[in-house]
Amino acid sequence: MTDARRQIEAGTIWGPTVGYSRAVQVGRTIHVAGTTGLDADGVAAPGGMYGQSRQALANIIAALRQLGAGPEHVVRTRVFVTDITKWEEVGRAHGEVFAAIRPASTMVEITRLIDPALVVEIEADAILPEER
Repeated sequence: MTDARRQIEAGTIWGPTVGYSRAVQVGRTIHVAGTTGLDADGVAAPGGMYGQSRQALANIIAALRQLGAGPEHVVRTRVFVTDITKWEEVGRAHGEVFAAIRPASTMVEITRLIDPALVVEIEADAILPEER
């Protein structure tokens, strides 16, 4: 693989306005932007922090798949939550995807996200193996 840059569109109303991509790959490294729990219709997934975390992680995995990667290639996640007291809900969703992989991870509380209906945002970094 060359070091050519590949991008996956954000698929949100904010992508073109803000000027960002859902994921960017350069060489073997993939960076997935902060991803919320919006479903395909642009609506916050039901189920509070847990439901939105599951949807955000599904959105991240979908972006990775478009670049030939999967959750097994994730080496780092960053989780931003609007209520740290609900960390276990996010942790449960994160563990359902990454329990066997165990990427380095950080979770921090923030004041709010771009849409008041959103309560969690997750970033991910992945590295593809050399033998691709």
